[in-house]
Amino acid sequence: MTSSPRPRLAPLYLAGFTTAFGAHGIAAALGAETEDIGWTLLAFGFTLALYDLAEVLLKPLFGALSDRVGVRPVIVGGLLAFAAFSIVGALAPGMLGLVIARFGQGAAASAFSPASSAAVARLTDDSTRGRYFGRYGSWKSLGYALGPLLGAVLVVAGGIPALFWALAVLGLGAAAWVAFAVPAVPVLPRKRVTLVDLGRELLAPGFLVPTLVLAATTGALAVAVGFLPLIGRQEGLGTVGSMAIVTVLAVVSSVVQPLMGAWHDRGRVSVRLGSVGGLLLIAVGVALAAMWTTPLVLIATAVLVGAGVGAATPVAFSHLAASTPPERMGRTMGSAELGRELGDAGGPLVAGAVATATVPGVGLGVVAALTAGAGALALFGLRSRSGREV
Repeated sequence: MTSSPRPRLAPLYLAGFTTAFGAHGIAAALGAETEDIGWTLLAFGFTLALYDLAEVLLKPLFGALSDRVGVRPVIVGGLLAFAAFSIVGALAPGMLGLVIARFGQGAAASAFSPASSAAVARLTDDSTRGRYFGRYGSWKSLGYALGPLLGAVLVVAGGIPALFWALAVLGLGAAAWVAFAVPAVPVLPRKRVTLVDLGRELLAPGFLVPTLVLAATTGALAVAVGFLPLIGRQEGLGTVGSMAIVTVLAVVSSVVQPLMGAWHDRGRVSVRLGSVGGLLLIAVGVALAAMWTTPLVLIATAVLVGAGVGAATPVAFSHLAASTPPERMGRTMGSAELGRELGDAGGPLVAGAVATATVPGVGLGVVAALTAGAGALALFGLRSRSGREV
């Protein structure tokens, strides 16, 4: 359905920015006060992982809930909960307060993130869906890029409480904007679903292949965000130069996503071309960093990975939405977001495990090969029943 020729989706973009900023802003800034809080490395790593852990556990559940009660209440409720747990992080001192705040923020993001994706899908149609998913993804990329930078500035200015207060204000502002500006999306009748039906839905090519594309892009992105600054520091770029590489990646992704989504809507780029081409760009970029570690190569890798993520993400989401009945859009988006979270966790784990056993270049090479393999699967999987590409 569409509420107007230009649906009012800007508040949803802010919600996407909020979850990305909440994830990366806190993660990048917590290390600055590790010694003051008295963390061990294990406790520090556990605290960082709580946000993603909550998302993995809860996104499908909240996605299904949005089908039952409507996407707007779930988005608003999730943003309000995000603000509340941010206030807990600002007021509760020590590690216990941070653990509660971090897990609570992740649980809240598990509500409003898939519901926001479902709202974008429900409030657009086949002629506009790609460009709006591109804009939504663009704002999330900006959150990933600006989160560490803004987080560092806020922590330097006022400590970790200042960062949590900023996130609380951001969550409250986004909740109010969504409540008053996003059109209501009607709840549609749904048929009763058995476990067999659910398994059939999750294994259908219309869900499985685009979710694989999203998981592969997110996994490679997480590897690039983690490894490129590490390699950059080893090459003498310093902290600022290393962070700039990640910023280049995020900015390129933010620029490419709306363009690719619009081209897809106009029929210039098919789902197959955008997905396979994007994964190929990512694989080439990561392979370059595996073979050479000069600053110019690292910048080229950031550009290629950012362009690949920007190419594959909006077309994969658009195809996922187009192949899903509206009455179960929330459940599908929640399950797809779960696939992305698994990629986000799995990519760095694979790269880190292989790099520990060998050298970082080999770890990156394995990720490049796995990304290329996902592209090969998408090449054959993104076909209609008649054998034509979609």
